Amino acid sequence: MTNSSKVVEKALEQGKGIFRLFPNWVPRSFCIPGKRLKLHPDDYYAFGAHRGGIDERWFASTTKADNGPETLPDEGLSYIYFKDGRKEEKVLLKEAIDIMGNDILGTDVMKKYGGWLMFSKFFDNMEPLPHHLHHDDEAAANVGAMGKPESYYFPAQLNNHGGWFPYTFFGLNPGTTKDDIRKCLENWNKGDNGILYLSRAYKLKPGTGWDVPPGVLHAPGSLLTYEPQRSSDVFAMFQSLVWDVPTPWELLTKNVPEEHKNDLDYIVSLINWDLNVDPDFYQNRFAEPKPVKPVEEMKSEGYEEYWISYKSSNFSAKELRVFPGKTVTIKDEGAYGLITIEGYGQFGSLSIDAPSLIRFGEMTSDELFVTQKAAREGITITNQSENGMLVILKHFGPEL
Repeated sequence: MTNSSKVVEKALEQGKGIFRLFPNWVPRSFCIPGKRLKLHPDDYYAFGAHRGGIDERWFASTTKADNGPETLPDEGLSYIYFKDGRKEEKVLLKEAIDIMGNDILGTDVMKKYGGWLMFSKFFDNMEPLPHHLHHDDEAAANVGAMGKPESYYFPAQLNNHGGWFPYTFFGLNPGTTKDDIRKCLENWNKGDNGILYLSRAYKLKPGTGWDVPPGVLHAPGSLLTYEPQRSSDVFAMFQSLVWDVPTPWELLTKNVPEEHKNDLDYIVSLINWDLNVDPDFYQNRFAEPKPVKPVEEMKSEGYEEYWISYKSSNFSAKELRVFPGKTVTIKDEGAYGLITIEGYGQFGSLSIDAPSLIRFGEMTSDELFVTQKAAREGITITNQSENGMLVILKHFGPEL
């Protein structure tokens, strides 16, 4: 048995089917950190200023970040953390699933999917991003990747300020043509290529979210966003200028095959036209939280739980709120990762808490992963505060 196998076995045994994950920070060269990740002010450029600031924290990730030639070998990948006395050890979650996937995800999931096909993250940018899209499976396969659906949720606990532009442009105005988009691309080096004139912005509301299928253009606003998504990091930026800062052409063609990097018709074909010009875009893509069962029934048991991502078959997410001083037992059908965003308490055999400040490279007690077996048997959770809520965001894989 390898040392990694031993560490994973010990972690599962110690946590009784639950294990801790080490904080996983990701920089982006084209972003300005919104500084709501609870990261220490001295650490936002811990990868070096040339790599950009840290404005993302990834959860339960077996997906490597794609940040150009200086991307670290394990950038974006989550580690299982195990401590036995003074001895501390880490194993990549991806490696653990390769070794013991049946014990972690379940034999049914491993047989059908072969691994963990989603991750979630906090995206924390001070300004809006360029209007962009993520590829569907067909387009992503041309560059050896999977398509990337994603969803958004805006936790109130992490949005003490709205950043510089808490509005997101989604899709394209009905009546927009492919020639309109082609002209925007032709005007790339003339300054603002005008693509936002063809879209509309929506004010972002804490405690709600959006569904963003592949091929849908979107210019994310400046609220901190919880983003369950498929295990992929493909994108194409369609906006040439954001607040007078040019977008490099390379960020449009990053995941375009070499022979099509100047093929405007191919690039336009990445857009899912029907979804973008849908006249009922708001009704079809906006996502209010939905209670998992009658609210009064849950309140009588000491908690509330809501589906907050539920429109994609590739992943889903819930928000769990345990009332002060209450103990509840919660069952789920599949394995999941979680991040604690408010309060402290006991989660099965492990303690959890939402830290107020995190140093880069140091361990926290806010992120866990729950195996399928433990999830189905039920986790007993205690909110140890007499006054405050214990709030947890839970991210699941396909078909839950």
